[in-house]
Amino acid sequence: MAGLIIALLSLLGIGGRYQLQGDFNAVHCLFSLFFSTNLLICYWEACLFFRRDYVEARFGYWREWHKETGRTPALEFLSTRVPLSRALSPTVWADVWATYSMIDSSYSDRGTFGFTADIGNGFITPLPTLILYSTYTLGFLPAVVAGTVGAMLFWQWVYVSSLYWVSFFVSQRQGHVTRRELYTYVFALNAVWVLVPAFGLYVSVRLILDGNYGLLGF
Repeated sequence: MAGLIIALLSLLGIGGRYQLQGDFNAVHCLFSLFFSTNLLICYWEACLFFRRDYVEARFGYWREWHKETGRTPALEFLSTRVPLSRALSPTVWADVWATYSMIDSSYSDRGTFGFTADIGNGFITPLPTLILYSTYTLGFLPAVVAGTVGAMLFWQWVYVSSLYWVSFFVSQRQGHVTRRELYTYVFALNAVWVLVPAFGLYVSVRLILDGNYGLLGF
């Protein structure tokens, strides 16, 4: 279900650009996918905030389930079919954090950096994400303005995501997960929020210096 939502959101931008420009651009496609993913995750992060008591309770459930089965709760959750009628259910998506808490317990502890950073992203970044997604597709803002907004947004993603890694290891949470879980869920997933925004910083600087959307193909 998550993949379908991201695909639909991405196609809005990619298809919209094709209708207007008659072509595709690799940089635009990359950020269409990234912005769409972030918008969905922002919704999940809002669910984390509004269903934080539920997340804490479900963390206990998944911990017992893991002890009994030996399986990874995150994989179990992601492989579960979600009815279309519950596609936007906050309770359903709050379970994302309950299962991820088996990797990093900070998401079931509202006093931690990880919890605060993610709910902050969920409430603060949707608007600038929508603005950048729209102007990368339609070019309605001056390139310098788009570059300035992008530089601020992408930098905070690079900084906060890098700081999350630091907090994870300073808290010694790596001792509670397997090597596969560490590389898959902690390194690989969070690397997306460092590497793509780092490239986004480059794109933003080019927009400011060039004064046009040439890097995005128009």
